[in-house]
Amino acid sequence: MNTIYAREDDLGADEYIDVVAKSGLNRPIADRPRIEQMLRHANLILTARQDGRLVGFARSLTDFCFCCYLSDLAVDKACQGQGIGRRLIEETRAAAGGPKTTTLLLSAPTAMSFYEGIEMPKADNCFLYRRQA
Repeated sequence: MNTIYAREDDLGADEYIDVVAKSGLNRPIADRPRIEQMLRHANLILTARQDGRLVGFARSLTDFCFCCYLSDLAVDKACQGQGIGRRLIEETRAAAGGPKTTTLLLSAPTAMSFYEGIEMPKADNCFLYRRQA
């Protein structure tokens, strides 16, 4: 299957919600206004499409020269195992400034083996305040 990767900073809520639901990613997809706000304020969204259909995306916040927070990485379960997630990370890193930019991602517990499998470096110096809602 031919997969087309592109930057789409105007990704719509319907497609986002559809892929999140099909990927298993835990996001507040029942709260459409919140999803719309998440998409509106992201400044780097990379997509993966097959025959025009969205099958994956990476949503990030970045300054394009020093840091990038890759907040969402989702691939439709029917398309997992094709290298789409890895490629979306590579595309995100390149678009965010390449090797001069730190790319940070917080993994869901169920996705840890994916990131370990693609040999994404682990950080031991991360601190966070967790979401309360």
